Amino acid sequence: MNACSKWRRVVLPTWMTLRLESGGIACMGLLPGQRAGTTASRRWTRLLLLPSILFLASCAMGPDYIRPHVDASDKFRMAYTEGQSIANLPWWELLNDAELQRLIRQALLQNRDLKQAVASVEELQARLGIARWDYLPKMDMNVNAPAFGRLGGFLFPGFPTPYSYFGQTTLNWEIDIWGRVRRSNEAARADLLAREENRRAIVLTVVSSVAQSYFDLLQFDMQLDIARNALQSWEESVALSRAQLRGGVISRLDLDQFEAERANAATRVAELERQMVQKENELSVLVGKNPVSISRGRSLTSQIVPPEVPAGLPSELLQRRPDILQAEQTLAAATARIGMTKAARFPRLTITGFLGVASPALSKILLSGSEFGVGGLGLAGPLLNAQSLGFEQRAVEAQARQVLAQYEQTILVAFKEVEDALVAVRTVTEQQKAQEQQVKSLRSALHVADLRYKGGITSYVDVLLAKRTLFDAEFALAATRRLHLVSVVQLYRALGGGWSPA
Repeated sequence: MNACSKWRRVVLPTWMTLRLESGGIACMGLLPGQRAGTTASRRWTRLLLLPSILFLASCAMGPDYIRPHVDASDKFRMAYTEGQSIANLPWWELLNDAELQRLIRQALLQNRDLKQAVASVEELQARLGIARWDYLPKMDMNVNAPAFGRLGGFLFPGFPTPYSYFGQTTLNWEIDIWGRVRRSNEAARADLLAREENRRAIVLTVVSSVAQSYFDLLQFDMQLDIARNALQSWEESVALSRAQLRGGVISRLDLDQFEAERANAATRVAELERQMVQKENELSVLVGKNPVSISRGRSLTSQIVPPEVPAGLPSELLQRRPDILQAEQTLAAATARIGMTKAARFPRLTITGFLGVASPALSKILLSGSEFGVGGLGLAGPLLNAQSLGFEQRAVEAQARQVLAQYEQTILVAFKEVEDALVAVRTVTEQQKAQEQQVKSLRSALHVADLRYKGGITSYVDVLLAKRTLFDAEFALAATRRLHLVSVVQLYRALGGGWSPA
């Protein structure tokens, strides 16, 4: 419902009348029993009472913001565990690694993107303060003295009046009849809240990125150990094969295969060393440092993962995720600006006043008796540009519809991200269990193949195949363990977890 749908009835006092003049609307009248010789201060008192009366009769143009209805199911599709959402946990309880916690705290203090977001919030706080001052009158002061030189035809040099020295104070006060100032303040406040939610979203991104990069490093550590052990094993096999080739036990083909496997392991080692340094550089930037070596805490296999990861209710997501709250505040600001453009199509009523003194001599400026003051109401409205303002209103309304669609899209994406993270956590747990069993079986197979080879039952090809398969399986298991940890972090982020400093 439009805020102007209901008007308050206001009875003006008997001493106040309005007279339309060529220069605008002037406030005229006398207090009961007052004579024409009343002082200027009492005239200003009457004049300044007028805004309060007009404010009571004012309204705010445009629609009031109402949160759009969102269809949300009773529970998430992939949620199989009920209980309080994992997002209620503080991050230092979820990520139970002292070194990781230290990196996160450092990122919260030093990350440049986060500092930029904080400064952006401070900017919007200041702009809201500017918007609030629009409720109050604006006053300017002007003091003049004779200019150097002479203007021909005038009595005094350098000034075209007999009053060479004068000072004046100008007051201009817009009466917010149509709610333009109020809608402007609503928009500024919503912009500030949206920017604050953007800051929270950046905090979520920075801290989850630190955690994921840290787990990447732990994965590289584990895979590098696997690759180095495999490289050492293949070097021993190559040395043995060369001796066997010289004794005529094996062919050149067998030696070539062993050397190829050794080269493959060496390639993996070099690749992992490069990826590790690049990841340390990436993590250094996240925590606000030049590239440095990153110390580790717990290993990948000793990281603590919550046994249960309940997601909570979908309705909680609308109140927790910062990107959803940011989109909602942006929609509120766009709605308020509709009222601003509507109000711009109506006349503006302002109080204008001047107070000052003048004198032909600076020494007599306070004693000359030439004080002056005048006040009145001004009415200004669009004429030839009224059609242009109508198009401006249509443009702002279209922008509000765009923001509404973006708000709804943000909610859909949020639900999708939660469902993706939930299914990732559930399936990666089963995947890790299966891969752990696979690695256990392959280690047993390698042991049997080695015994059979030493017993002369089979060739070394069986050992070669068993080593290669175990190497790949151990690599994949390390990646899956990292994926399990990252999936929990992604679920925590998708639910809008509380990334508050410890």
